[in-house]
Amino acid sequence: MLASLAGAPLADPGFVYEPKYDGIRAVVEIAPRGRKITLWSRLGNDKTRQFPEIASALEKWAKRLAEPVVLDGEIVALGPDGQPTGFQQLQGRIHLTSSDEPPPGRVAFIAFDLLKKGASDFRGRPLLERREALEELFGRTGSPILRLSEIARGDGRPLHERALASGWEGLIAKLATSRYVSGKRTPDWRKLKILQEQEFVVGGWTEPRKSRSHFGALLLGVYDAGSLVYAGHVGTGFDEKELSRLMKLLTPIEIEKSPFGSLPPSNEKPHWVKPKLVAQVRFTEWTADNILRQPVYLGLRDDKKGTDVVRERVAKVPGSKFKVQGSGSGSSKNPEPRTLDLEPGTRNLIEQLRFLEDARRDAVLTLPGDRHLKVGNLHKVFWPKLKLTKGDLMRYYVEASPFILPVVADRPLVMKRFPNGIDGPPFYQHRALDVSPGVRTETVTYGSDTRPQMVGGDLLTLLYMTQLAAISQDPWFSRVQSVDDADYVAIDLDPMPDVPFSQVLDVARWVRDELKSLGAVGFPKTSGAEGLHIYIPLQPGTPYEAGLLFCQIVATVVAQKHPQQATVERMVKNRGRHVYVDYLQNIPGKTLATAYSARASEYAGVSTPLTWREVDEGVDREAFTIRTMPARLKQAGDLWAGLRKSKGVDLSRATRYGAKR
Repeated sequence: MLASLAGAPLADPGFVYEPKYDGIRAVVEIAPRGRKITLWSRLGNDKTRQFPEIASALEKWAKRLAEPVVLDGEIVALGPDGQPTGFQQLQGRIHLTSSDEPPPGRVAFIAFDLLKKGASDFRGRPLLERREALEELFGRTGSPILRLSEIARGDGRPLHERALASGWEGLIAKLATSRYVSGKRTPDWRKLKILQEQEFVVGGWTEPRKSRSHFGALLLGVYDAGSLVYAGHVGTGFDEKELSRLMKLLTPIEIEKSPFGSLPPSNEKPHWVKPKLVAQVRFTEWTADNILRQPVYLGLRDDKKGTDVVRERVAKVPGSKFKVQGSGSGSSKNPEPRTLDLEPGTRNLIEQLRFLEDARRDAVLTLPGDRHLKVGNLHKVFWPKLKLTKGDLMRYYVEASPFILPVVADRPLVMKRFPNGIDGPPFYQHRALDVSPGVRTETVTYGSDTRPQMVGGDLLTLLYMTQLAAISQDPWFSRVQSVDDADYVAIDLDPMPDVPFSQVLDVARWVRDELKSLGAVGFPKTSGAEGLHIYIPLQPGTPYEAGLLFCQIVATVVAQKHPQQATVERMVKNRGRHVYVDYLQNIPGKTLATAYSARASEYAGVSTPLTWREVDEGVDREAFTIRTMPARLKQAGDLWAGLRKSKGVDLSRATRYGAKR
């Protein structure tokens, strides 16, 4: 029995909700006493030899069975946490021959329906009755790889929230009264997809670009009225191994004439193939001209015939006759989004990163604008206590890029790299050597030092630095067009050990008061670690030395007025339980982690712009992390835009101010 792509309420007592497991559908026949186990695919292919550990576990469990059983379920790959993961993790299994050994990697069989038991055919019984019998039969298998599907009766909203948070493919909503109709796709079972995913026929490939090997993209299609209709091309989701494997499958079936009903457009030279291969592809939506938007290749399928592949369409079906508050006919109010409203290209990039991390693949990312970047080791843990990875950091920077890229635009960048995560020793890299194609570099000269440096302002450079394990973004205070002139200066409030953050906020208020008396405005942000930064915009053409002197005056006055809380003492051992008011960051080549930058702090902090009202009322610096920041950005907007738009402080007033002191 197959599910239709149709709407359904997320809260309705007439439905039962299950995760949409991203694996291989399998009907399992079990003989009495486990004498024979057969795993059948949807096409009737015997999958038993490809999953011997599942067959062995079923055989052991079935030794107590006195009668034959037929189960329906899903074969899934298991991640390191023992939870079901994506279909791509099964790719090594579905092409095995009888002489092959299965590759390493845990798998499981998740049963969700009971079709037959002995002489009793359960297919004509209601779903809930079948489920009850399944739980009684299969609820305690004694094996971690033989499981029951998770279900929620009447309210799928908690499952939907988890699906959104965890990147699941979606949910299946089933009418509680539905009978099992073999071989039929009906609206009694409905796929609620978060990201769309379906099979496509491979009709050809294109020549590779630049350093890409084997091919550039696969040309995809679906059948409509017997004709293969072009649906778009997919060039993302492959690593070198998969490119090579696919090329070996494509070359023998190459043909001279296009298999598509009408010739598809192509930026590169196309090659045509017999429409035999079926690819699983994830995408965001169909365009108005029926082309896939932001597709990502997941793998080949051997359980689907090319001629059976048609476009899956959302069906309009009547809702359940049951009504509960908040549910409608075929739709419902979804949970509030937890992240920013992302452009399709950005959503696709996040999905690529999540897929590659789950697959533990090195591959080439496709960025908006058809730019490319090789990435790898996305599963590498950067924050051990929080189990946050390089992939988590990259996804944060993709989401935050509209905010952070304007802040670092045209500014030379210094990298502090953490190749072994925050618990390992870091090192600084100023020079840009052998960078990836497209990463912006400029030759920067200051004084007697001339060197090539990376320059911020575009997503490719941001992610390239992250790939090199540069956790934070540390720009100069000047731009490459005028390296001698600072656009702003900063006062760094650095608390000594055991000094509470509330004391840091007190000192920040006193700095604000002094700035106000000078007619200057300060922009506060957390450092992302222990302290707080206050940035002061300068007028165009202001040299670094003038900005440094300005900050020295303000810092010294604050320390003199509040000697019990603040200090400008340079010797760490002499600072006591004070907040160090540091003005020495305002030297050419010195850097601070910029606004919206992640930090190598234990709590995975983000340097977060604040309002002065938040400083007055008090904030928890550890509330701002790479996990929570997208929601903060959606709520607060770009609080750092005011710094970029400000006319800057008149330093002549500071000279008079200093003379009075």
